[in-house]
Amino acid sequence: MIRKRRTRIVATLGPASRSPDQVIALARAGADVFRLNFSHGTHDDHAAAYAAVRAASQVVDRPLGVLADLQGPKLRLGQFEGGALDVKPGHVMRLDLDKTPGNAQRVGMPHPEIFAAMTPGALLLVDDGKVRLKIKSCDKTSAVVEVLEGTKLSDRKGVTLKGAVLAMPAMTEKDHKDLAFALRLGVDWVALSFVQRAEDAAQLKKLVEGRAACLAKIEKPSAIDHLEEILDYCDGLMVARGDLGVEMYPEDVPVAQKQILRAARKRGVPVIVATQMMESMISSPTPTRAEASDVANAVYEGADAIMLSAESASGQFPVEAVTMMNRIAERVEEDPLWPELMHAEHGPLEDGDADILIAAAGKAAENRSTSCLVAFTLTGGAARRLARERPLQPVLALTPNPQVATRLSLVWGLEARVAGQPDSLDSMTAEAVEIACELGMAPPGGRILIVAGTPFGQTGTTNLLRMAHAPTRFRRKAGTTSTAS
Repeated sequence: MIRKRRTRIVATLGPASRSPDQVIALARAGADVFRLNFSHGTHDDHAAAYAAVRAASQVVDRPLGVLADLQGPKLRLGQFEGGALDVKPGHVMRLDLDKTPGNAQRVGMPHPEIFAAMTPGALLLVDDGKVRLKIKSCDKTSAVVEVLEGTKLSDRKGVTLKGAVLAMPAMTEKDHKDLAFALRLGVDWVALSFVQRAEDAAQLKKLVEGRAACLAKIEKPSAIDHLEEILDYCDGLMVARGDLGVEMYPEDVPVAQKQILRAARKRGVPVIVATQMMESMISSPTPTRAEASDVANAVYEGADAIMLSAESASGQFPVEAVTMMNRIAERVEEDPLWPELMHAEHGPLEDGDADILIAAAGKAAENRSTSCLVAFTLTGGAARRLARERPLQPVLALTPNPQVATRLSLVWGLEARVAGQPDSLDSMTAEAVEIACELGMAPPGGRILIVAGTPFGQTGTTNLLRMAHAPTRFRRKAGTTSTAS
């Protein structure tokens, strides 16, 4: 089951979609990677969802990735005597560390790290920015604030200090437990929430120890300021526009999205565009025209993947949401303008054998008589470099490592499969041609470009570009198909 589109789809699993039958339906509709959101659900829920994804992979006969999304630190107000407090602009009250239920004069906020970062005149954003508080005065244990906007403060609502970098670890005790559990399951990717600086991404990388690929969620303006350093310590990025939009003005979020995508594409790092992409489909079988345009714009920008959150996790139409996202991506990639946009921007060409060779393969593939490219890879590096060139022909990534294949399911344009390690040029060529033909990626007589490294079985040795041709007659094995879906 191969796909016509290059852009990948990430679907979040939840109560509406984590059953085995639903996961299969989502995969058939076009989902490539399944997100386990550790902000919700129990470990048993996630274990069952993980097992359902691995089983679905066997049913649809292609690798499906699993992304574990850690919750990260959640900063919240304390509780009120009546559960909530009605306020209006001009209302003045105190925030402090006292856990006693609050009232109109004061309320607790049990986060000394926020008080330590406060300055008079700074803004405190509550409940995703629905209430904006201006700090009139502050010390290390309390602050006097004035309501600028908003009508209600209620128990345990989230709090953000606009523009501040807080002196706190990126991972909570819960995150450490969730990470250990996710790695025991065998997830392919781990996403770290609320990354503020490179040290946060480096901490996750150290803890994971190569057992999964690491993804940094960019949802703080401070992360954009340190984007290049963060990229040094992660294998992928997510444009988490929901939380990013809390601290940024709405008009700044699209600009930030383009900046993040551009930086990731130059590095050849997979990047996901996420949050509120088709939010109306939580309760509607079709998206709004604006949402369809939002999804399309991410595809036009060359995002590796586009993501569904509540639409697939708890919405009423999870399969329809994936189907619609798939339809939009396919339609954009049929646009004659789209290839020009994909070729308009490439990362810097490094003076190394592998980069020179892969750039040459990408250039050679521009000839329409080339049917597909095949990359033999042990770690996925060669395939990701090839994807960075955004070739318009199908790219088949062959690896002996099953986890590398599932990790690559997030990367733009790659059709990954597990294959044996070749021991000669002839066996390498024969395997590449056979699998490409079985999947329908090369028509009879079609040209196939093969990227590999010798000696075989060693990492970092990409040094070979070979041309082959599909046989004029090929008998497909039972159970394989040439139709894209």
